[in-house]
Amino acid sequence: MGFLIELWQFLRIRKKFWLLPILFMMVVFGGLIVLSQGSAVAPFIYTLF
Repeated sequence: MGFLIELWQFLRIRKKFWLLPILFMMVVFGGLIVLSQGSAVAPFIYTLF
């Protein structure tokens, strides 16, 4: 949790709000990779790409 607080402070102080969409998409794609590893959701994820 401390990492997220430090990240938010960095973004707020240095005015790097343009990094938020990049970080959000990385989290989304990371979640898709985790879900696609041997689960029933995998065939549906593969059809997206």
